[in-house]
Amino acid sequence: MNKVEQAEKMSNAPGFVAALDQSGGSTPKALRLYGVYEIQYANDAEMYNLIHGMRCRIIQSAAFSGDYILGAILFENTMDREVSGYPVADFLWQRRQIVPFLKVDKGLTDENQGVQLMKPLPELEVVLKRAQAANIFGTKMRSVINHANLAGITDIVGQQFDIANQILSHDLVPIIEPEVNISAFDKAEAEQILLESLKLHLNNFKAENKVILKLTLPEKPNHYASLCSHPNVMRVVALSGGYSRQEANSRLSENNAMVASFSRALSEGLNISQSDTDFDETLARAVNEIFTASVSGSS
Repeated sequence: MNKVEQAEKMSNAPGFVAALDQSGGSTPKALRLYGVYEIQYANDAEMYNLIHGMRCRIIQSAAFSGDYILGAILFENTMDREVSGYPVADFLWQRRQIVPFLKVDKGLTDENQGVQLMKPLPELEVVLKRAQAANIFGTKMRSVINHANLAGITDIVGQQFDIANQILSHDLVPIIEPEVNISAFDKAEAEQILLESLKLHLNNFKAENKVILKLTLPEKPNHYASLCSHPNVMRVVALSGGYSRQEANSRLSENNAMVASFSRALSEGLNISQSDTDFDETLARAVNEIFTASVSGSS
């Protein structure tokens, strides 16, 4: 693994990040959209085998190419598995030139002060060492902002950066993801508070520290432009957050220097019953549309 080459790609290459990190809570919904229903599996082990089969089908498709895709975010269960005889992270980089990331959060707490913090991560040190051994480049951790509450958003960003410093100490690049709920009635106000809080923490960072920010597509185009050019930010990527792929791509194209990091919007239209030809064509359309929106937004 060439971390310098990977960092260069994540910093400057055209493309987007594929989010393949559905966890225990979101996997059933992802499988339903793929045409696999709860009645078809009896336990978590069978569920994870089915979602791994879906992820392998995506990763092995010719449409899933490093010419269009910068990185891919994996669930821990996926990192421990293989695709085409390779550990998944090695397949991504060696065969596809796609930079591998690992989701490290363990879900959300109940809402308090308008936000949902990450649950405690007592095993994080162990997970980070395993990620290093598996040739993972960086990590991702998600928390959620439901309302424009100054105290809550301050707590969320503080928690994200505290854990980011721990991740950086393991020579991994953290993706910081304080998602703003697209249904929030005060979404624009929340985004303003978030922007100010992120700047405050970034300005106190050591010069050598680099992070990636994963943010909800904002109400005001180019709201996060100052973050895209911040010296401590490797990239700003956008989550689809429940928007359709058409809506997400439209919003993304209005935001200079942001690129996509879509999950559901990437797999939209894929179905287990499709022939390999139909599956690959559907995925190729999605990849091309998201890539075009990412390039137009970053031009």
